[in-house]
Amino acid sequence: MAGERIVVGMSGGVDSSVAALLLKRRGFDVVGLFMKNWEEDDDDEYCSTRQDLIDCASVAEVIGIELEAVNFSAEYKERVFGAFLAEYSAGRTPNPDVLCNAEIKFKAFLDHAIALGAKHIATGHYARVRESAGRFELLKAVDSAKDQSYFLHRLTQAQLARVVFPLGELRKTEVRRIARQAGLHNFAKRGSTGICFIGERPFREFLNRYLPRKPGPMRTPEGKTVGEHIGLSFYTIGQRKGVGIGGMKDSAGGAWYVCGKDLAKNELIVVQGHDHPRLLSQKLRAEDLAWVSGAAPQPSFSYGAKTRYRQADAACRIDRIGDEDLEVEFSAPQWAVTPGQSVVLYREDVCLGGGVIQ
Repeated sequence: MAGERIVVGMSGGVDSSVAALLLKRRGFDVVGLFMKNWEEDDDDEYCSTRQDLIDCASVAEVIGIELEAVNFSAEYKERVFGAFLAEYSAGRTPNPDVLCNAEIKFKAFLDHAIALGAKHIATGHYARVRESAGRFELLKAVDSAKDQSYFLHRLTQAQLARVVFPLGELRKTEVRRIARQAGLHNFAKRGSTGICFIGERPFREFLNRYLPRKPGPMRTPEGKTVGEHIGLSFYTIGQRKGVGIGGMKDSAGGAWYVCGKDLAKNELIVVQGHDHPRLLSQKLRAEDLAWVSGAAPQPSFSYGAKTRYRQADAACRIDRIGDEDLEVEFSAPQWAVTPGQSVVLYREDVCLGGGVIQ
């Protein structure tokens, strides 16, 4: 391993910086790669690409590694952003981070790294890889509050075989401490939130540029009209903020939540109260399956599942599984299960893979 070339995806943040530092200390020939994935409006206030590249260069200098910048904007627009808009147009709420990992960070980036003469790539993701009986297993990170295996569940065995996650055994507090002690100026830099091409800007304002507004009625499941929506694409299941129903006479039932969409009628379905039965699902169906474990799991066993990032695993079983889709039943009803998001299955710490909720 010592002296072997490894290419680290660097974002300018503390996680990828420490990943590069740790590999350098382990004796690898480390090359940092800064990926530019968006260039529509990177001169505006919300896009931090330029500052991130400056941070990367500074870190590379301190660690003593070479840094290369590569532009994957064309690939990103075609493979990730196009799918993102198509999903929103169809009334679903996609997860571009999942798609970006599968299509850009572990596909375009991996191909580029191999061309640079590296056998392996590394990222600052909080996850672990374990080799077991000729297969590679994707494991949750030791720091459960930071675990990112959910976003990595579409990776293939071939990709997993070439990936190193240096932070998998560390807690975020330790990562910041290592960075500070090594003299990396970004040790306290705030983690980026949201989607890389949107940055910190208001989400609805961003979507507005690309998707037409198509107003229509907001109604209750009983059929009562309670307001007007600006377009089904701009809402997600479980949304409370920005629904825009206020001052109604019978608003004693509590806050309004989006619980469904009727695309045929262009109607947004809303209910009152966080625990309304229409916001709870005992079952779901998913398509577009991907098994990072290398094989589909067996039905009837008990698994853990996440239907969104950062939620605790929910006990479930697979009722039915095929090549194209699967049906999952939960032990307890799940809140705001959202079409377009991913359901990811686990057996304890091992991430098996998942699919897109329908």
